[in-house]
Amino acid sequence: MNILAIETSCDECSAAVLQDEILKSVVISSQLVHTEYGGVVPELASRAHMELIVPVVEEALRKSTLTKDMIDGVAVAYGPGLAGSLIVGLSFAKGFASSLDVPVVGVNHMEGHLYSSFLEESRPRFPFVALIVSGGHTMLIRVKEPYSHELLGQTRDDAAGEAFDKVAKLLGLGYPGGPVIDKLAKEGNPGTYDFPKSFMDGESLEFSFSGIKTSVLYLLRNIKYDPSNRDEKIVRDICASFQRAVVETLVEKTIWAAKRFGVKSICMAGGVAANSELRKTMQTRAENINAKIFFPRPLYCTDNAAMIGIAAHFKYKKFGMKTELTLKPVPNLPLVS
Repeated sequence: MNILAIETSCDECSAAVLQDEILKSVVISSQLVHTEYGGVVPELASRAHMELIVPVVEEALRKSTLTKDMIDGVAVAYGPGLAGSLIVGLSFAKGFASSLDVPVVGVNHMEGHLYSSFLEESRPRFPFVALIVSGGHTMLIRVKEPYSHELLGQTRDDAAGEAFDKVAKLLGLGYPGGPVIDKLAKEGNPGTYDFPKSFMDGESLEFSFSGIKTSVLYLLRNIKYDPSNRDEKIVRDICASFQRAVVETLVEKTIWAAKRFGVKSICMAGGVAANSELRKTMQTRAENINAKIFFPRPLYCTDNAAMIGIAAHFKYKKFGMKTELTLKPVPNLPLVS
């Protein structure tokens, strides 16, 4: 089964080609135009996708060494995401599939993250617990078998990635915030500031990161912080302390979930899963309970079509490849079993 996969849910325009579960190629074109605005501008994102989708797909096909006539089906992310961006990917996928008379199937963007660890040579065994942590989502999921999911808990307000971006903006560090905070935190003292960690009483699997963001805001007000004339030591210490609080929350709840359900495989996915401190801490804690941690390489942590393709592979094996030409974008598409 040769699958062309397309991902345009936000500001990455991506296409990939998979042969069964083997990734033949992936192309990701990131939109740098949003950097100057401190976040993604939906209208600019959809316009950029319209310009990029054809050359990105052509490049993915070229790298795969397959021709378009060899494609047996098209997988496309149809939500959650930005409506305008999703429409571009969906429209192209339907047109491409119709021209070849092959099926087109919609894939939940979060299902893509959920199965992204299967893009690597070392793969988790079912059942497993997965932590999806990205710019817009933070959730814990129990995966009993392929396409049998149970949502254990999720954020009630800001996702972890949003908190990174907002704190970086408060500090005047630019967008996106995750990579720069990760870098500066390595040079700071994580014990300098004691930022709050929410829902840590008992064994709650819910998340909340708006409080820690507000705590950083109040600290900066108290010290009369000026982003244009900042003390770099203070910045590094804030980054380290903030990152430690977020990482400890994510790790603690994931380990609780793994112990509660007796699983020995833990997956991490999403943009924040590329954070070096999160990976290191989760690895250590997983070893302490004799569990094995799996996460995709950083390239597959961000939005990409390869993860849409591998999710489509599992969906095809369980349900078959059914044509969905009436599929519409669902910006707030939930993850269901």
